[in-house]
Amino acid sequence: MKNIKSYSYGVILLLLLFNYSCTKLEDTNYDTLVADGFTPTSDDVAALIGSAYVDWRNTLLLWNGVWRSQEVTADEIVIPARPNGWVDGGIYKRLHQHKWTADDDAVYQGWFRTYNGVTNCNKIIYQIESGYVPLEEDQKASALAELRVLRASYYWILLDLYGNVPLDTQFDVPEGYLPEQSSRTEVYNFVVNEVTESLPDLSESSGTEMYGRFNKWAAYTLLAKVYLNAEVYTGTPQWEKCIAACQAVIDSGEYMLEPDQKNVFVTENQNSSEIIFALAIDDNYTTSWNTFDIHMQTLQPANQATYNLQFSPWGGMAAIPQFIDSFDPEDSRLTKNFIYGQQYSSSGEMLYATLGSMAGEPLNYINEIPSVDRSEGIHGYRFGKFEIETGASNILNNDFPVFRYADILMMKAESLLRTGNSEEAATIVTEVRDRAFKSNPEKATVTGSELESGSVYDYGLRNEDATTEEGGDDIMYGRFLDELAWEFNQEGHRRQDMIRFGIFTEKSWFSHSPDGDFRALYPIPQQALNNNPNLTQNPGY
Repeated sequence: MKNIKSYSYGVILLLLLFNYSCTKLEDTNYDTLVADGFTPTSDDVAALIGSAYVDWRNTLLLWNGVWRSQEVTADEIVIPARPNGWVDGGIYKRLHQHKWTADDDAVYQGWFRTYNGVTNCNKIIYQIESGYVPLEEDQKASALAELRVLRASYYWILLDLYGNVPLDTQFDVPEGYLPEQSSRTEVYNFVVNEVTESLPDLSESSGTEMYGRFNKWAAYTLLAKVYLNAEVYTGTPQWEKCIAACQAVIDSGEYMLEPDQKNVFVTENQNSSEIIFALAIDDNYTTSWNTFDIHMQTLQPANQATYNLQFSPWGGMAAIPQFIDSFDPEDSRLTKNFIYGQQYSSSGEMLYATLGSMAGEPLNYINEIPSVDRSEGIHGYRFGKFEIETGASNILNNDFPVFRYADILMMKAESLLRTGNSEEAATIVTEVRDRAFKSNPEKATVTGSELESGSVYDYGLRNEDATTEEGGDDIMYGRFLDELAWEFNQEGHRRQDMIRFGIFTEKSWFSHSPDGDFRALYPIPQQALNNNPNLTQNPGY
């Protein structure tokens, strides 16, 4: 049973009413805001704060969300044209080829959904600080600390995607107010300061009451993420600070690696010892059509019979063949996290393609895709890292782990590697790899010199129209970048990692060729520019 989720969503149901009442707490004369006579319980406080977390799920996982901006633009995932469509005005091709514009929906959604999260945090902080929500001093301190870190996490997304964005922390602003734009360094400093100042007042609990929320260890993980990418954000690396933030989480003793990575991604994953911060998802409560539908986006329609799904899948996304070729064939992160080969129904009957020129042929997923402009139902391995529950609706019930303990270990390892401690880094990476090579434990071991070597990814154009040879030997610490790909694929990490390793705008893969260093940032959406003349577009757009 989903004990944690039942608690979380019971709270979310309360918050929808409670948060509205916080905005208009009126007495019987209907014109005076009051707080007298209202004493919030701990559940009320959790509900109030919980309302500001909803936007994390929306911005990351809804259609054309941040997950897509971080993955489909990188070298692991592609959405090629399929017999049933997946062209949609060329938006997915533009993401793959780095040709997006300020008018594209993925650019728009990353900005506006994330700022919705900022606004909701600002609103609740205002309600608490103004006394509309009367809290005891200890309640008030912890609630404000959590909300400040949550708001900082939204600004981290904006910092990462857009760079120079407005820093807006006020809710009670005058009519016509338009925020000024801040530099990327100013936003970085804001995020670091907000998290650092809030740490002393955050809960140290990793139990049910803090599941899916920022406790102290989730805040340290956010801080480590920001420090890990500090050189990209500001020009100054912060490897030692990243190590310290990771060590704080390690020393807490609250988290550990699962013996099988798959345990992190099963349907009932809410009790995983590895999850530090997750987005709680349950199709009884999270009912937006595209809340979490990776299975619908990747499987062919015939696979409805494999999992007895309530709806027929749409069959678009697939793994880029060059990425699949980078895996060791014995790596369980390949064999367990991807769907390939001949497909069968739940009763064992062979399935057949139902679309395109191969309709009626066996549905046998192969590691080939002709190009971003053309593919058939059999082309490309499909995504199965998140367990697909038998009888699932269009929404998977797995919680989405935003931060997990393997991430802490790998951030520490990368920082050690970049500060000259390659053998210590290799020990950590080997620990993470151990569970992926249970049938051949010797293959789990990696050395410091190997992590310092280039990537095994065979970069270059690979489609029916063009083939070029680039390889990955020239990538500094490329083998470590490979380790990140093998461990964290399908989790919304890849664009950020490629930028940090200097190859996002330099290398070619599949049908993608470099289109300029300015593509390391997205443009500010055109609608945001139209709404606020204080904003200046990012260079290159």
